[in-house]
Amino acid sequence: MTDAWAVWLAFACSLALSAGIERAMTPQPPWRRPRGSWAIQAGVFGLAHGALVLLLGRPWFAAAVVCALMLVVVVVNNAKVRALREPFVFADYEYFTDAIRHPRLFVPFLGWGNALAIAVGVVAAVALGLWVEPAPAQRWALSGQLGAMLGLIAAGALCLAAGARQAVGLSFDPERDLVGLGLVASLWHGAMASRRPPPVLASPFDEPPVDQSLSHTADPLLNPPPSLPHLVAVQSESFFDPRPVCAGIRSDVLAEFDRMAASALMHGALQVPAWGANTVRSEFAFVSGLDDALLGAHRFNPYHAVAAGWPVPTLAGFLKRRGYRTVCIHPYPASFYRRDRVYPLLGFDEFIDIRGFTDADRCGPFVGDAAVAAKIAEIVEASSVPVFVFAITMENHGPLHLEKVAPTDVADLYTDAPPPGCDDLTIYLRHLRNADRMIGALRHSLGRSQRPASLCWFGDHVPSMPGVYDTLGAPAGPTAFALWSTRETRHTEPVPLAAHQLAVEWLRAVGLLGEICA
Repeated sequence: MTDAWAVWLAFACSLALSAGIERAMTPQPPWRRPRGSWAIQAGVFGLAHGALVLLLGRPWFAAAVVCALMLVVVVVNNAKVRALREPFVFADYEYFTDAIRHPRLFVPFLGWGNALAIAVGVVAAVALGLWVEPAPAQRWALSGQLGAMLGLIAAGALCLAAGARQAVGLSFDPERDLVGLGLVASLWHGAMASRRPPPVLASPFDEPPVDQSLSHTADPLLNPPPSLPHLVAVQSESFFDPRPVCAGIRSDVLAEFDRMAASALMHGALQVPAWGANTVRSEFAFVSGLDDALLGAHRFNPYHAVAAGWPVPTLAGFLKRRGYRTVCIHPYPASFYRRDRVYPLLGFDEFIDIRGFTDADRCGPFVGDAAVAAKIAEIVEASSVPVFVFAITMENHGPLHLEKVAPTDVADLYTDAPPPGCDDLTIYLRHLRNADRMIGALRHSLGRSQRPASLCWFGDHVPSMPGVYDTLGAPAGPTAFALWSTRETRHTEPVPLAAHQLAVEWLRAVGLLGEICA
């Protein structure tokens, strides 16, 4: 076989094998799909294969590498569907590097067996490819491998251009797009869409420019009125009410939340744009007031667009213009999800990450909710101006199965023991009870403040416990929220809200939004 034919035959085999690899996906894309999708798949494989042969000089090794990379994505996709009920999307590419920097957060969801198999497979493929298939002596002959490589790259570019010309209406529903377009085409179209700026949307926190001719009015930044309340919002990790999922859970696991809801300005179920993970989607919906369904390609990780310069009016900026000091607390490394870059752009004066805590503050593998509550109380007590604190907790972050059930946990957390295979639920409840105690601690500390205060509490998503849900059934997906104030109590019926509506309703409930609208 000539060097040129080896390039083309290896490419053809890898392209055919890619269609077979897709059959192992969940959900499984059908054979019938737009011709442009197949053209994109051929184009991507042609460009990747040609580039690798150009680099390595070994066409069969290059074919194996391309197919192996696709197989890795399929394995990760299936693990993600199992844990998070969402297929792999273009924005997930960042998780490959995050898995290296934060392995505990990601590798266990994949499964240590899958992770080890992938690592061994990659090492073996590289070793065998470099040893078994020698590079040809005439790599750079136009009549041989070099000419074939250039021809393959040109053909790949033409296929990609032809596929791109076909109009595709992306829904940005991951499962629908995957099934409709196939893995490679759905990722490619999503990546192209993410390069376009976010749509221009009306924000509830956007205000017209201040008329400088009215400068005779009091400046709230210099002299905020004493009636402005301290505002504390807590996005509690994986917080929801699990008692309907398992009847044997003790009702007092959420005793403080029940008491807060009984006297809340508003409470109820919260529809959030995430399941099991992807905390930033709920974060962004809360602070921006924007419906994630309107963000298009940026709904999966809006912080990419913010870090790139997307100017987003936010709750923090809105309050800052009223004289508030704005503080964000997240007890994890600041660079995760680029929060160190993003939160100043979202209007926060200060960002406190894990460096603001010590090892003694941990409860399990992460900083405990009690330590975060103490940090919030310290900030509020020390502030001479109204302060807005937004805390994103970590204690109840999975993977839960890496922790062990303590001997007393079942008796402490259940009236009736759960079925076998529910250890993750028991561990979750142990941390959920600490989140509930955090509510009591915050209400107590805010009640001592000389300034009125209000607490907004909500969950970012339900926890990922696929084994538990296999046994007991899965929850519908909403979390829970409650808005509480030291100034007044109400006895209200539950009201359903979406995450992007919560901050607006909170400001309205404490009287701040009406003041601005007037």
